[in-house]
Amino acid sequence: MDGEAHSKSRRSFLKSSGLVAGLTAATVAAPWVRKAGAADAITWKIQTSWPAGVGLETFQNWCGTIKDKTGGQLVFQPFKAKDIVGDFELFDGVKNGVLEAMNSFSLYWAGKLPATAFLSSYTMGLRYPHEWDIFFYSKGGLQAARDLYAAQGLYYVNRIHHGPNIIHSKTPIRSIEDFRDLKLRVPGGMIAETFAKAGAKTTLLPGGEVFSALEKGTIDAADYTGPAVNWALGFQQVTKFISMGPPGLMSVYQPVDLMDFAVNLNVWNQLPDDLKKFVEDEIQVYSNTHFGAIQKADMEAWQKFLDAGIEINRLGPDDLQKFQEIAVPIWFEWANKDKDAARIFKLQLEVMENPTVGYVTPDMYQGLSIKL
Repeated sequence: MDGEAHSKSRRSFLKSSGLVAGLTAATVAAPWVRKAGAADAITWKIQTSWPAGVGLETFQNWCGTIKDKTGGQLVFQPFKAKDIVGDFELFDGVKNGVLEAMNSFSLYWAGKLPATAFLSSYTMGLRYPHEWDIFFYSKGGLQAARDLYAAQGLYYVNRIHHGPNIIHSKTPIRSIEDFRDLKLRVPGGMIAETFAKAGAKTTLLPGGEVFSALEKGTIDAADYTGPAVNWALGFQQVTKFISMGPPGLMSVYQPVDLMDFAVNLNVWNQLPDDLKKFVEDEIQVYSNTHFGAIQKADMEAWQKFLDAGIEINRLGPDDLQKFQEIAVPIWFEWANKDKDAARIFKLQLEVMENPTVGYVTPDMYQGLSIKL
């Protein structure tokens, strides 16, 4: 067979086999994609806990990519905080089928499920994103989270990295002593108890209500996410000060404020296996995109606060030791609230004691134990 005949034969084979050179890159990269008619599309209503700012924008933009990525098979319809249910009603909203899925802060459910207090940052615990990934992917944390949620009728797809939280206040906070008698909004769980032990008068509010509480004077100070989102929410209009941890640790109490993506378990079970794999992979894509967008916006937001005359203060090394002394007994108290919390905390304690991380030594919790 001469060269020309061979070439024609090869083109004929490719065409008859469907392996045309015109295959799109998306199809090659995503073999689960097949064209679906409008009637075939699976649509999920998904509400986030983000009320505004770069967090909400990133969530909405990401949701908008899903239809094309799946060839029209799956559609994510995004809703911001409180659009369908209240922020603290999200868990039950997904469980009861009002929403198919949620993108929320895992810590919000600590009052309902104590173990979720260990699925996001807590005071002086794991402090950097890679340490949390050690827990999730090297110590069985992801499966533990999935087991916990499954018992409640939800499927925990994966964690979503966010970033450190900061505190906005009407009076300066330069040391742990400045928290005494401060009316402080916190997200609950161990974090609330730690600040209460430090003397603060803590209250739990969803993010969308923080501005009005500061404006009315219901609270003196508020923890909430990072500078970019807080600027978008207007905290600089109702406070004069920002407090953070010492250099290298932006937040003492919530350095990696993890969110998650969870789906109604029946909805998840009805999803075809190829789309399940797609969603699991895609949440990692979203986590990376979300984390990068938040960090970029946060770094750019600092100058806005300075230009607005906001004073930025940092706690000192001595404050870390005082917070550690308060926090460790609270860790064990929460771990022993139920068996799920105990199992999850034990995995994290093993990470924190390992020389790879090295935050904890046995003498720090002498007399305390985990009741598995």
